[in-house]
Parts: sequence; C-alpha cells; structure tokens
Amino acid sequence: MKVRLEDINVHYTLVGEGPSVVLIHGLAEDRTSWAGVQPALTGYRSYAYDLRGHGETTLGAADGTLAQLGGDLVRFLSVVSGPAACVGYSLGGTVVLWTAAEHKALVRHAIVAGTSSVVGRKAAEFFAERIRSVQQDFSGFARELRRDTAAQLIASAGELDAVTSRRLAAIGDGTGYVNAARAMQRLADEPLEPLLPRISCPVDVIAGERDVFCPRKAADLLMSSLADAEYHEVAGAGHLMSIDNPAAYADLIKLSLDRRFAS
Repeated sequence: MKVRLEDINVHYTLVGEGPSVVLIHGLAEDRTSWAGVQPALTGYRSYAYDLRGHGETTLGAADGTLAQLGGDLVRFLSVVSGPAACVGYSLGGTVVLWTAAEHKALVRHAIVAGTSSVVGRKAAEFFAERIRSVQQDFSGFARELRRDTAAQLIASAGELDAVTSRRLAAIGDGTGYVNAARAMQRLADEPLEPLLPRISCPVDVIAGERDVFCPRKAADLLMSSLADAEYHEVAGAGHLMSIDNPAAYADLIKLSLDRRFAS
C-alpha cells in the first residue's frame, strides 16, 4: 500500500484487525524485516512502513535529522493508522522515543528493541566511515555491510549472505542509508536523554542477550530515564534479533502488547 505524506511516497504493509500497531525498522532494512512479526500479532492491526529512502519509500527533501524521521512517523500516525502502539527496532526505536516525547497523544505504548538513546564517539566515527563509503565506494560499502551484518548475528551465521543481500536491496542507491546514518550520528551531540522523562506512555525495552552493537548498558540508560518501563531480553540473540531468534522476538512483542492493552 502507498500514501503520500508531504514530500515522500510512503509504502507500507497492513496485516490483521484490532488496535493499531505501527512497526518502524532499523538502518539498512525495510518493512519486510517485520515479515516474521506481523503474522504473530494476532488481534492487532499492524502497519509496517518503509522509512524515508529505504525500501520503496522515496527520499524526498531529506535533512539527516531524527526530528524529520520522527515527523514522518507523526504524519503516518495522523493520516494512516491513528494513535497507536509503536514498535521500533534500533534506529526505529529512536524514532519511536522521539515521537513519544514530542507527540504524546499519538503514541499509546512504545516498544523499543536494540535501541540506544545516545551514541559514543566510536559509534559516531563508525557512522561517518559508512557514510563516506556509500558516497565514494559503494562496492566497498557492500563488503563493510556484510561484515557489520556478521557482527550482528550470533546464531544465524549461515544466513549471512541472504540477510546482507536483503539489506543491500533495502537501501538501493544508499542515499536513504546516508540520511538515516546522519540522524544516528547526531545522537553523539544531541542525545535523547533530555526527552525521555517527558514520555508518559508505558515503554517496553527489548535487548538481545549477546548484542555488542547495543549492549545491556544502553538499555539500562533508557530504563533509568523512563517513568514507566520494563526490560526484556531475547535469549541467544545479537543485534539482529529478528534473525537470530525470530519466534522469541515476535512472541515477546506480542506479549508486551497484550499485557499493556489488558491493563
């Protein structure tokens, strides 16, 4: 399905009926990364959309900021889904947290997986290096993305080539990747911490047990700043929880939604 939201054409997949749940993917992914989750969300109407410049969504007048990516989610919630529970993975989690802080009426429940509220200098340099690779040597970037993907997988090394191919397809010419990487890079100087105490909805924080890209201390930092938060862990998983332990990942999201909607 497709909808025009200001300067971009946003493509999304809709599954099921019930309370609205919006799924926001991570960097170098697209809406198909939620293919193993959406069918598990029985009793919910789930929307998975492609971020600006990823998948089939156009880039528009991209400015490399989290505020713009959050604004895209605000428009999706306002025009397409209505106020909803929002589930964000990695980059998508930062988009959800920004939106929950700045537009409280639109986010009824937040679930963030593999998400950091700030990036250190080493991570900021990592994003800068990847941006340079995309712009100067895309074939070299493809090799780097394969190495990055390998480091994000713990239990599913045999799927490395297939996962890397899907991620490369998701970013196309790389301009959307650059835009989103710049937004993440900015978290070094403009962390989310000042916004987190303003979030009034319940938040579930999910981490991969063996995630080295977003380790437990990142979840602890979130938990210390959120008023109503619970921590959950996906056993035997690295950063790419949806690949390493897809059933447990989907079940945890579903249980988190059920518990919050029942309360």
